[in-house]
Amino acid sequence: MGPVGAGQTTKVINQAIVGTGYVLMAEALMLAEAAGIDAARLPQCLAGGHADSSLLQRLYPQMQQRAFEPPSSYARQLLKDLKAVSAFAQGLGLDLGVIEQGVRRYKDYVALGHEMSDSAAVVKLYEHEAASRGKGRP
Repeated sequence: MGPVGAGQTTKVINQAIVGTGYVLMAEALMLAEAAGIDAARLPQCLAGGHADSSLLQRLYPQMQQRAFEPPSSYARQLLKDLKAVSAFAQGLGLDLGVIEQGVRRYKDYVALGHEMSDSAAVVKLYEHEAASRGKGRP
């Protein structure tokens, strides 16, 4: 981990990757479903490519199947983690757009009353937005 303090910095970077990964997987799922792609086959289709990741192989199928099992993780905790990442970045004079978007998405999700549901269930936010536009889930 290097010099003293690097361990904490590494933890913050991990929180950034995990938090934005949940949001990215939800967006990939909504994009695949809306485009008429067989969403269940997406991880297989992207295996071995640049988009391949443990999030795509493990988390994405959980979202796709809507197989959320609280208390595997909590949205409120992830929002807290992302806010900490945002504050850390701002303390370094950085503006990290992807992190800020992740914070906004989880704030929206928590505001809908999902603060104690599985963090992977952030995909529900996208379904709620589609329904409010009259499009529903494909």
